[in-house]
Formats: sequence, structure tokens, C-alpha cells
Amino acid sequence: MSVLGGCCSSFRSLPIHTLGLRMLELSLSRLGLGPLAASPWLLPLLAGVSWILARVLAWTYTFYNNSRRLRCFLQPPKPNWFLGHMNLVPSTEQGLIYFTQMAANYPCGYLIWFGPIIPMVIFCHPDMLRSITNASAAIAPKDMQFYGTLKPWLGDGLLLSAGDKWSSHRRMLTPAFHFNILKPYIKIFTKSAEIMHAKWEHLITEGHTHLDMFEHISLLTLDSLQKCVFSFDSNCQEKPSEYIAAILELSALVSKRNQQLFLYMDFLYYLTSDGQRFRNACRLVHDFTDAVIQERRRTLPKENIDDFLKAKAKTKTLDFIDVLLLTKDEDGKGLSDEDIRAEADTFMFEGHDTTASGLSWILYNLAKHPEYQERCRQEVQDLLRDRESKEIEWDDLAQLPFLTMCIKESLRLHPPVTSISRRCTQDIVLPDGRVIPKGVVCLIDIFGTHHNPSVWQDPEVYDPFRFDPENIKGRSPLAFIPFSAGPRNCIGQTFAMTEMKVILALTLLRFRVLPDKEPCRKPELILRTEGGLWLRVEPLSAGQQ
Repeated sequence: MSVLGGCCSSFRSLPIHTLGLRMLELSLSRLGLGPLAASPWLLPLLAGVSWILARVLAWTYTFYNNSRRLRCFLQPPKPNWFLGHMNLVPSTEQGLIYFTQMAANYPCGYLIWFGPIIPMVIFCHPDMLRSITNASAAIAPKDMQFYGTLKPWLGDGLLLSAGDKWSSHRRMLTPAFHFNILKPYIKIFTKSAEIMHAKWEHLITEGHTHLDMFEHISLLTLDSLQKCVFSFDSNCQEKPSEYIAAILELSALVSKRNQQLFLYMDFLYYLTSDGQRFRNACRLVHDFTDAVIQERRRTLPKENIDDFLKAKAKTKTLDFIDVLLLTKDEDGKGLSDEDIRAEADTFMFEGHDTTASGLSWILYNLAKHPEYQERCRQEVQDLLRDRESKEIEWDDLAQLPFLTMCIKESLRLHPPVTSISRRCTQDIVLPDGRVIPKGVVCLIDIFGTHHNPSVWQDPEVYDPFRFDPENIKGRSPLAFIPFSAGPRNCIGQTFAMTEMKVILALTLLRFRVLPDKEPCRKPELILRTEGGLWLRVEPLSAGQQ
């Protein structure tokens, strides 16, 4: 009795936290875990287990709470409880057909599940899109679960940055796409088109009349971009370029990785052969961009840099690097070399694939509709009829209304970027009162919106007259969003439209395009086709030109 009383007395004299530890040690000893009780790692281990348990409980609560709140969104039947809807949305023609059917069945949006625990709300109607596209970049930023695979390549450029950095860089880069900067680029587009056309004529004389539009136009857009961004001529349309090969490889590797969910974790991806190729290609692209920036820095004077660049602009075309070196924020602070590299690499990535896809599909649609192709050609011929030099000038772009209508209708039917994802950082209320809970990913389904029968009559029909000024009246601006919409819309859309108009006009002056085998669409980072997009190309006779 006295021994028990002594033990109780000694326990009562201990501080409360020490008492708790002693009780835990006794409990562990009785379970045969005495050595663990005496270990100095006991407290860190308990803290770690508690942290993990707290995170699991918090995630579980959020998941079940969001699942309950998402019941207001209709969802198509799930063929498999474990996979959810994953096997219904492959990156194939069938996946696009599925999204088209969903836009018809659920015109105001719907919910799908990737596996048993990842919900995604998909919107394909202008009325619902407005709440997402008008939200600030802080409230509806890019979802990095998908875009994160681009981070090692593109860094914190406009595509991937968020918050104050994105807002600051967006303001600083907007002058780079002013028409005064873009005007001289028309000569670059013209030269790149002439190189491609010379290649086509050579191939045709050798009997190769069936050409893959993606292959040829991708090289054309990369050729133009290298000149516009770096003032560098790699002759990539005529001979292999290590830098251009790396850009093309990076785009292909990112597309491939995005279809392999288990490789989203970097440490796993870099153990694969694709991961090693991606790392090597990134290094090559970064080294090229860094070398251009450093060389340009060396040529700048120590003082009066602004005056130097402004004087250069009067005698020579300013490239994108020049503009980035010149730009300043409200406090007079310029971009770091790392920021300049990220923006230049982002522009190279976003500018080549999307424009190549857009132009390829435009030529495909005009090949399928020769009456529209001939009308576009006639419009260009009438514009340039009395000129010795058959070159497009800046003021000409506004004088090609039907060609512009054909471009826009093709971008509606075959948008280069089929969807954009956003992750809500706070609850977003929709016009009909439904709420997208904080933390949920929502998808701006550009393809579905453009093919939604409640938005467009006969959406599968190629009809350029949809974009006649009279027919546009009363239509929501969010019905047509090939360049996204809202504060995070594509900053380079005027650049892209200018390039597409120039290349298309010059191509139709020299060639007629005819259908070949029907392509199977393949939505990746951009809308591609299985095995290329092949058309038959015929040169026009001198009289026809």
C-alpha cells in the first residue's frame, strides 16, 4: 500500500506534459514497444503522425462536403465506380465526340469524375462561363495539376504564373503586342511563307502533291517566331535545327506525359527515358535563350538603355527580347534575366503550336469547301491586283473581311486549344445560383461551347457567314472563345490572327488545296490529328494568280 501511495505521490509531483509522456511510455512498454518509448525520435514521430492524421481528416471532410455541394450539378452515368468517367474522355476522336454529346445533353454544364475522388465541373455555355472567365486570376488561377508538367520548361511565364507576379507581368508585356510593334513582323511572316511555298513547289515538281500541313506549317511558325522573338534565322524550314528539334520534342513529350497520370510526379518521370530526354531538351532550349539574353545585355550601353532601344526601333525591327529588356513596372524596375527567359520560352511554346494548328485546320476546311476557298482567293487577288509586289501590308488586313470570317469559323469548328482548366480558390456563384466549391477544378470547354447546339445552329457545319457583322449582333462574346476570355485571355491573339491572315492570303495566291484522306482529330496540348493532316496541293498557273 505504501509503495502504491509512493508511486501515486511521485506521479502527482510531475508536470502535466511530462506525466502524459510517462503514461505513454508505460503504455508502449506494455505493448512490447519499450525501445520506441525511450527513443529521442518519439516526439517527432508523434508530431508527424498527428500532422498526417490531421491532413487526412481535413481532406476527408473537404471531399465529403464538396461532394454534397456538387450534387446540384448533373452528371452523366459512370460506367465504372473506380475509374469514374476517365475511360469516356480519351484524347482521341471518340473523346471529342463524347464532349460534343455532353454539350448537347447538358448545355449548362455537368460534373464528371476522374477516378473515385477527383471531381471536375465542365462548362460549355456562355451564361455559365462568364462567372469563371470574369473571375480574377487570384480567384480562378490555372490548375497546376495539368499545367504543372510545363513548369520545368516555361518557368513563371504568363501561362503559368499567378497572383501579383502574373498581374505585374501582364501589364508589362501588353505593350509588346501593340500594333506598332507588330506591323514590321508582317515582312517576317511573308518571308517565312515564301520559303515554305518554294519547298512546296519543289516537292510538287518531284511528284509529292500530298503534304502534311502540320509538319510544314509548324516549321513555318517556328521560323517566324525565332525571328520575331530573338532576331535569329536558323533556316529551320530548309535544314535541321537543334533548337527547333528540342522545341518540337518538348511539346511531344509534354503531350505524352499528360496522358500518363502515374508520371505526373517529377521524381518518377525523371527516372524514365522520356524524363531524361525532356530534361536534356529543356537544358538545350534554356541555354539558347540565356545566350541570346546575355549577348543582348552585353551590347546594351551602361546608361540610357531606353534611348538606345528607342533609337534602334527607328532603324530596325524590335524583337521580343528587345521589348522585354525595355519594359519596366510602375516602380521603374525591369525584368530579371530569368523572367525574360520564361516569357520568351512561353511565347515560343504558345505561339508555334496554336498557330500551326489553326492554319492547318483552316486550309483543311477551305479544301473541303472549294467555293469558300475561291472566294477568299478572289478577295486577295482583288486587293493586290494593281500592285507590282504581291505583299500584304498592315492596312490590308482590315480589307479581307471574308477571309477573316473563314478563319474565325475554322477556329470555332476546330479550336487549337480545346479546353482550359481553372482551380477555384474560393466559392464561385453561378448566375443560376449553383455554387462551385472552393478547391474544385472547373473546365472551360472551348470545343464544347463552340459545338453546343443551344449556342450555335447546326454547329457541325462549316459556315463562315456566322461571322458576318449582321449575324454577330446579339451573340454573346463568350460563344466564340478560341483565345480564351476574361483577364487571362491570350495576350498574343492579335499576333496570331495577323500571322494567320498573312500566311493564308499568300498561300491562296499561289496554291489550291484539295481534300485528301479524312483526318481523325486528336486533342492534346493543341488539336492535332492522328498521323498528320494531309491535303493535296496544286500550284496555280500564272494566269490564275
